[in-house]
Amino acid sequence: MVTITAPRGVTIRRAHGDNMRDTIERITEDLKELKKFYPIEISSKRIQRLRQFLICELNTLRGQPFHLYEQQEKVDYLLIKNYLERELRELELGSTRDQKTMPLLPFANSIVSLCEARATVSAMNPKDTAQQLFKMQMQIDETVSKINNNYTQFDLNKSSAFRAANIVGSLKGHLQEWFDFYKGYDPLFNWWVSAPYQAVKKLLDIIEKAIREKLVGIEPGNEDAIVGQPIGREGLLAELQAEMIPYTPEELISIGEKELDWCMAEMKKASKSLGYEDWHDALEHVKNDYIEPGQQTQLVYDLMQEAISFVEKHDLVRVPPLAKETLQMFMMSPERQKVNPFFLGGECIIVSYPVESMDHEAKLMSMRGNNIHFSRATVFHEMIPGHHLQLFMNARHRPYRQLFDTPFSIEGWALYWEFLLWNDDRFKKTPQNRIGMLFWRLHRCARIIFSINFHLGRMSPQECIDLLVDQVGHERATAEGEVRRSLNGDYSPLYQAGYMLGALQIYALRKEMVESGRIAEKEFHDRFLKGNCMPIELARALMRDQELSPDFKTSWRFYSL
Repeated sequence: MVTITAPRGVTIRRAHGDNMRDTIERITEDLKELKKFYPIEISSKRIQRLRQFLICELNTLRGQPFHLYEQQEKVDYLLIKNYLERELRELELGSTRDQKTMPLLPFANSIVSLCEARATVSAMNPKDTAQQLFKMQMQIDETVSKINNNYTQFDLNKSSAFRAANIVGSLKGHLQEWFDFYKGYDPLFNWWVSAPYQAVKKLLDIIEKAIREKLVGIEPGNEDAIVGQPIGREGLLAELQAEMIPYTPEELISIGEKELDWCMAEMKKASKSLGYEDWHDALEHVKNDYIEPGQQTQLVYDLMQEAISFVEKHDLVRVPPLAKETLQMFMMSPERQKVNPFFLGGECIIVSYPVESMDHEAKLMSMRGNNIHFSRATVFHEMIPGHHLQLFMNARHRPYRQLFDTPFSIEGWALYWEFLLWNDDRFKKTPQNRIGMLFWRLHRCARIIFSINFHLGRMSPQECIDLLVDQVGHERATAEGEVRRSLNGDYSPLYQAGYMLGALQIYALRKEMVESGRIAEKEFHDRFLKGNCMPIELARALMRDQELSPDFKTSWRFYSL
């Protein structure tokens, strides 16, 4: 504790600056421990325990002396409060969605109870357990029969059915771990349980396949099908509240459309400077300017060095020597390129380019999609001054805030540099380079439009693909990869929108701080990086030393519609 003296000699005690950091680090580890011990997401025991933990932590937080904290600690308070509230909302929304799948999963709770009894090493009777598994067989077999003979009796949309299929896949893994724990150790377990377990395991494969094919509509053998799980308007509003974005989903779509119109006007200008009236023709010209096989890695290396030299020469951001020294490069597998048709970056850069095992059409699409001019914009986005520099700094400055990772900050930062270098005449750009940069900017506008519309239930995956092909100029294969990546559940619902919206936020903040003359550009970038991860409105509060309260609500309208 630190003692301070108030007016009239009254002595009060304020929380030490490290207390909020300690709280965040403890909550991080406690939640990790709870989720590890209760790993089955549909478990009522898990939901109840997490709910209890989150509510308890929020109540404890409300009793903290917020008004006595320094600015950084006030921001930490708001970050962890927002995080806990978001976890609680997602827990309840997830539970509601899982309940809709239960008509397809009458056996699920029995599997959960077996696995949770194993986790607590509760007494287990092999004969009774075999009877439980036999009952599961009957339930699964009956459900499969209903699906095959009259699946319309299940009042489920494709999204809920897809979720049910994923739950079955997860339960198979948990049941396998349960079986392996006892197998061979307990002779009676083997004698009673092995046969009914194998029967249940086989039936789980059958019901998962039946749900995917009959209820979701995925054709047999089509591993690349794109389904996704729309979260609806209510879910989007909850996500926007957590990201501190004071706009409706419909307003975000309007922002995406307005930015797309600007990009298209610039694309037409750049196309005319190349002698093309139709921007599609100019884009085709740019796509066909690719590096021959075996030379892409050298191109990427040279582009990395160009970007580093530029930001250092013009004193735009501090680049620690070790961040430059430890740049690494790897190649992306053909399988991974189905989901990530372009480069990936961060700690290293993973280069997407065709290999000899691909068919002729796939090779050409990959080469065209990773041409010289697309690559020039991608490399500085992924490495320095983009993701690599950002992650390097995040690991060294207030690393406990990485819990508050958000695409609006992470992806927004990298795209923000595309904005800056587009506007900076010192960064040399041919018309082909400009078209390459505009392609990516169009792409990020389209991501807002298709991802929000998908989650609102207004666009199908196929319509999302068509948008990327028709209005951005994607190869169809790369468009499919982008939509698959966006909707397959590995990313948060607002992740794809976060690129452009986050960049617009940081750019608006730069106008307030740098263009107004409050601070120098290099200091602005350094302070942003050292603040680590958080919703950008809170980064703004730090930059402006804004007065804060424990019930802080988002209000920053960073974009005029």
